[in-house]
Order: sequence, then C-alpha cells, then structure tokens
Amino acid sequence: MAIDLDSLWDFGKPGVSEERFRAAMATATEDDALILETQIARTYTMRGEFERALEILRGLEPRMATACAEARVRAGLETGRCYCSATHPPETQTPEAKERARAAYLEAFELAKREGLDGLAIDALHMLGFVDTEPADQLKWARAALEMVETSSQPAAKKWEASLRNNIGYALYELGRYEEALAEYRQAAALRELGTNEEAKRIARWAIAWTLRALGRLDEALEGQLSLERECEAANAPDVFVFEELELLYRAKGDEETARRYADRRKVMA
Repeated sequence: MAIDLDSLWDFGKPGVSEERFRAAMATATEDDALILETQIARTYTMRGEFERALEILRGLEPRMATACAEARVRAGLETGRCYCSATHPPETQTPEAKERARAAYLEAFELAKREGLDGLAIDALHMLGFVDTEPADQLKWARAALEMVETSSQPAAKKWEASLRNNIGYALYELGRYEEALAEYRQAAALRELGTNEEAKRIARWAIAWTLRALGRLDEALEGQLSLERECEAANAPDVFVFEELELLYRAKGDEETARRYADRRKVMA
C-alpha cells in the first residue's frame, strides 16, 4: 500500500490512531481505504469494543471480493482479534470464540503466505499463540513464526524477531526451561538495543533479570533490577514489576526490611 501504517499508529492511543486513519482516507485509493478501515476496526478491539470492530469489518465484506490481498489478509487478522486477543477478558474466551479466531487467523495466514506478505503471515501465527495458550502450543506457534522471520528477506518480517524471541522465552520459562529462556531473552534484548524504544529495552532487560532469579542467580538478578530501577526513575516512569522483583530478591537474600520497603512501593502503585 502507498500509506505507511506504522507512522499512523500510536498503539498506546488507539483513539488518536483512529483519527489519523480517518484523515488518511481522504486521499486514499480504494484498496488503501479498505486497509485503513481494517485498522480503524483494530483501534476498537484495543479499546475492548469488540462488537463495534466487528460491525466495521462486516461493513467491508461486500467490497472484499475485489480487494487486494493485503486488505483481505488484514480484514481476516482483525476479525480474529475481535474474538481472541491480548485485550479480551478471560471470561470471553469461550471455545466458540477461540474457534472463530483460529479460523480467521489460519485463513489470513494461508492467504498472506500465498501472496508473499510475510510480515502479515507472521502476525497471524503470532496471534494463534493467544488462541492456544498452553506454553507448549505458544512455543510451537512462536517458533513457526520465527522460522518465517529467518527465511524472509522482507523488512516487515524481520521487525518481528525481537517480539518473537521474547514470546519464545516466555513459553520456555513457563515450561521451566530457564536456561533456554534466558538465551532467547538475551537475543531479544540485543535486538531491542538496536532500536529507539527505551521502554522495550527496559522490558527486555527485566525479562533477563526475572529469569536469572528463577535460576537462583540472585546477585546478577539484583544487579539487573537495581539498574532498571535507576533507569525508570531517570525516565520518571517507576515500574511496579521492577519493585515486585526487588521485593522477591531481597526476601530471597534474607533482607526483610528492604523487601518490605519495595512491597510498600509496589502497593502504592497498585
């Protein structure tokens, strides 16, 4: 498409993103307008307004028969996100909802793969990890997506690597395979350091320290979390998860007084 979606998205502000997409539609081609409308639908799933998102996507259906492959893939992805995504409350994740999401994601994946839209195919595989939430299944989907990243030459595919390695690390952690998880988290962090998102860099380093604690390497974990605490303070962005880890680390080291201090700071932020 001619429009750069990444420049229009602010994932922390879906309402602002919607306004940008609507403004871009004024000069968009028919296919680009359809793609923009799928992203407008996504802003509603991010706000938890799943029926509104579905209403938008259903309204696009008559035009999809002659639409470009990217528009059809994105419509499938966003339909899947209406039924199963990170923003859905657990009580909504019924077997029926998950099966609808699975069907939409698999259809989007097959079309994207066939049309050479590697980044979107990877997105579909990544979303299947929200449908199948057992760690072994999440590991399967994340590794399938990473294999596509490694064999693709497309920038839209390559940008997924850090996120996927983080997801693989988390699945391995949940399976108790901490050394393997640590290796993935370290690779994810190295990739994050090449970018400009400071919050993403901190999250990646947090995951490393978190896993070091699970491995019993308390001094290394403590050094990592204290460094993050200083960085968060400098950025005026205190992190409750850093405080939680520091509480657990000091308690594991037998320093109850300092552990209670971090527990109090964590509770203030809750």
